[in-house]
Amino acid sequence: MKPFDFARPDTIAAAVALLDGRDASRPNRSALLAGGTDLLTLMKADLYAPELLIDIKRLAELDNRIEETAEGLTIGALVTLSQLEDDPRIQSLVPALAEAAALAATPQLRHMATIGGNLLQRPRCWYFRKPGIHCWLKGGDDCPARQGENQLHALFDVSPCVAVHPSDPATALLALAASVRLRGAAGERELPLAAFFAPPTDERRQETVIGNDELIVSIQIPAAAPGTRSTYLKAMNRKVWAFALAGVAAAIHMDGNRIAQARLALGGVAPVPWRAESAEQVLTGAEPSPEIIARAAESALASAEPLAHNGYKIPLAKALVRRALTRLTAPAFPGA
Repeated sequence: MKPFDFARPDTIAAAVALLDGRDASRPNRSALLAGGTDLLTLMKADLYAPELLIDIKRLAELDNRIEETAEGLTIGALVTLSQLEDDPRIQSLVPALAEAAALAATPQLRHMATIGGNLLQRPRCWYFRKPGIHCWLKGGDDCPARQGENQLHALFDVSPCVAVHPSDPATALLALAASVRLRGAAGERELPLAAFFAPPTDERRQETVIGNDELIVSIQIPAAAPGTRSTYLKAMNRKVWAFALAGVAAAIHMDGNRIAQARLALGGVAPVPWRAESAEQVLTGAEPSPEIIARAAESALASAEPLAHNGYKIPLAKALVRRALTRLTAPAFPGA
């Protein structure tokens, strides 16, 4: 690990002033430190070498509280994954998020990792994480995973990079229509999670649109219609504490025997959490049945383009979609 300076500002404004946006001639010279569960691994591998670490864990303006209002839930950026897993309001109102947090990592890491940092974590692609390989995401000319070992990589070809986003909570939050509140030198802004995450491009080789001088302040989850149910399912290559081969988050609101609203998001299949809007269209207005659920699963993966070694993810993801939707709608039809 290369030497670095350390700062502990007293306010968000002071933290923002230390960030890269105030010194465009030295990009990536500084980094924010909260839980550090991803940042420190990148630094130890010499994949990221900030000159300045800015400790925001004790900022009074950032909090680790979960607040419930008539508008929904506000989750402070410093809330840990273990808090999300254990909070009764999260378990009751948005169980998909509690389930995703519980599956995200070991208990020790969940106790340290913050939700803000979890959304910003970088891919676990072995080419990206290996210091000697200058892959496209690190500024290289191509993505070696496209023609190499790509068993764990993307099914949807939406970026020069085919690494997948590693966050389980991000997939759940996308299905829950969450938004992210950011603060930077220009002030505060709020973005839907679907806009906050964006596949990397030549001009922006990262998975979010957060600015160099911005930090996450909180996550907002709007209040859902009474009776809305949600769940998160994940397939791993070992029983627990592994990154998703595929993950599915679903939120369903029933109106009588019909699906009034459906939101479906997939994890482990794209460089960002992936919204399955075509599957939502199949479900919305329909009376749930095994046939409708099967059609939705097929639609969710219809545009997938598997690489040489990851085709197994398609039937795996379809099975997870069917299981999630059956779990949420089973009371509405017999024999589910």
